[in-house]
Amino acid sequence: MSILRIAELPFTQLDGLERSRTVVLFAASPLEEHGPHLPVGTDLFEAEFFTQELALRIEEAKPDWSVLIGPPLPIGASAFEQAGTLLVRARTIRNAVLDYGAALARQGFRYILVINAHGGPRHIVALEEAAAVVSRRYGVRMLSVSGPILLKVLCGKFVNQVESSLGRPLTPAEREALEGDAHAGLWETSLLLRARPELVDPGFRHLAPQRFLLLDVLRKNYPLRLGNKMGYIGSPAAASREFGEAARRLLVEAAWELACPALDPEDENWQTTSVLYKVPFLRTALPYVASLAGALLVLFAIATWWHR
Repeated sequence: MSILRIAELPFTQLDGLERSRTVVLFAASPLEEHGPHLPVGTDLFEAEFFTQELALRIEEAKPDWSVLIGPPLPIGASAFEQAGTLLVRARTIRNAVLDYGAALARQGFRYILVINAHGGPRHIVALEEAAAVVSRRYGVRMLSVSGPILLKVLCGKFVNQVESSLGRPLTPAEREALEGDAHAGLWETSLLLRARPELVDPGFRHLAPQRFLLLDVLRKNYPLRLGNKMGYIGSPAAASREFGEAARRLLVEAAWELACPALDPEDENWQTTSVLYKVPFLRTALPYVASLAGALLVLFAIATWWHR
């Protein structure tokens, strides 16, 4: 079967799809500032790009399956706020993705993959929470595949694989650029040169490297407060379409490696999350739990005083 887009089909055609051999993919990434050289839609465009690329990979591996692509959600949490950024609360993105997945699940779709290209910690966890709730509540397999991959990129875990994908050693400029590459630097600029080159300002080649200290992340919108205050972290000047193509191949295979078990009904170990999912203060329910705990403490104090 070919790759189909939900929004372009009548409900009768969608209703006729064999649910046991249909997978739905959709992107959930915000609009966010990405320096002076990349559009605010960078995360969204890259998520849409990888949605299509993963769809092609699934079609290759499972030619008798239907692959549906749903409309993307252009919102997110933990974003650097500047003109054009669509920043929402973590619980908002969690609920939106949960309801999106729940609607598909109620219609009988059993396999749902969420694609994200935004590295905000609370955004990553919100997507993973939504996927876990839908999977548990409806008995389907919904998975956010991007969290573990994005963290490996940010932590420099893909250096050796990048060299293998490039088919050559990294240049000194590329290797230096990978150190501290966190936002609109080598990775993202190269990927957009591959996905949407017409949207990349050629001036990226003249942008000076921008680094940050660990304490800087405690400041709101910290990329917009560092050095030239242009909102990027890393070395965009080292980016290239060649690096972007190598990154595409590497990241698509990493996504397929995570998605493949979820599409195998015999595999019971298909669920996976990022390490961030285990950090309590990143969970969207924490403010509500803290409020409830506070209320219970107050009630306990009142009850204790009353019975004196």
